[in-house]
Amino acid sequence: MSSLLFTPYKLGPVTLRNRTVRSAAFESMGRHFGPTEQLKAYHTAVARGGVGMTTLAYAAVSRSGLSFDKQLWLRAAIVPGLREITDAVHREGAAASIQIGHCGNMTHRSTAGQLPVGASTGFNLYAYTPVRGLRPGEIGQIARDFGHAVRTAHDAGFDAVEVHAGHGYLISQFLSPYTNRRRDAFGGSLENRMRFLRMCLEEVMEAAAQTGLAVLVKHNMYDGFRGGIEIPESIGIAREIERFGVHAIVLSGGFVSKAPMAVMRGLIPLYTMSYYSPWWLRPLIRWCGPWMIRQFPFEECYFLEDARRFRAELKGPLVYVGGLVSREGIDRALDAGFDLVQMGRALVNDPAFVEKLRAGDEATRSGCDHRNYCIARMYSVDMKCCKHCDDLPRKIRQELERLP
Repeated sequence: MSSLLFTPYKLGPVTLRNRTVRSAAFESMGRHFGPTEQLKAYHTAVARGGVGMTTLAYAAVSRSGLSFDKQLWLRAAIVPGLREITDAVHREGAAASIQIGHCGNMTHRSTAGQLPVGASTGFNLYAYTPVRGLRPGEIGQIARDFGHAVRTAHDAGFDAVEVHAGHGYLISQFLSPYTNRRRDAFGGSLENRMRFLRMCLEEVMEAAAQTGLAVLVKHNMYDGFRGGIEIPESIGIAREIERFGVHAIVLSGGFVSKAPMAVMRGLIPLYTMSYYSPWWLRPLIRWCGPWMIRQFPFEECYFLEDARRFRAELKGPLVYVGGLVSREGIDRALDAGFDLVQMGRALVNDPAFVEKLRAGDEATRSGCDHRNYCIARMYSVDMKCCKHCDDLPRKIRQELERLP
């Protein structure tokens, strides 16, 4: 079978030059909730490196959805800066997408400007903050914020939006029985827990029809722990997403506040993670990290077998993401019936990875070794591969050298 990798693909209203997409892995390259030259330079490099589409990560649809100062807040004030990025990406021949979402109970008062809100009232041990359950009127407003974000993305020159409905952020918090303990029309049965998702997609698809943007939805195949969403229920959610006519579903998994390594897999450099954390959190990570953070070993295409179950049940376009580090792995996913593939860490390690694959370069396997230094630092500094850092502290270098 000839490879589909470097054939064009029509994603709704936009045609991609090949089947690769830079996944919406958080760059941590914004400033004051807006774009920077660093963010522009990185995505321009990825576009120059051959991807079909690059995705800016983790843009909040409202102030209440912000977790980090380096996160984007998608609003009119930052449209000119975003337009500079999309223009630069387009000049390199790639399409540009932006991920839109709301962090829910993973926000902080200092960034969100209010007490964090979520599907239910409680306390988030991973964000170390009390959380207030959203009122019905507030839920409707956030759904409308998703639609407004699509229109703002269009004004900024994006070709597509990716709705983040996974990984334990707000839409996912409503879907998962672990975080949704509501007793009203938004809680209890799966039908009720999907209500907020439906409201958001109604607004998004209406705005996309008006603006001509493609729509992808990132969806959890499973949460990664007992008491969360499992595959049978998740397939039902995916069918509901498909019913809205979205242009593709991105199949992922894991809950960043409960099972973060189910999302990313690989080794956990605990000293490195503590080094880039607030001073008061460092001892807890170093002493309790092995018990707090469940390990999920890395293997190439680690989501593929589970994703095949969704491919067998769904009719629409699907995007595979998870552990793609070689041409062989990419072709395996495409040959399994997935329409596009997303990569994150491989393109952090080398923004030109796709072009090297196209050119038949000997480096057909990514140089990323999944020691996850980039993840340990991305929320406090930026997402950068350790192989591109010349000034690592001695103890961090020693830890990374010890990891197999």
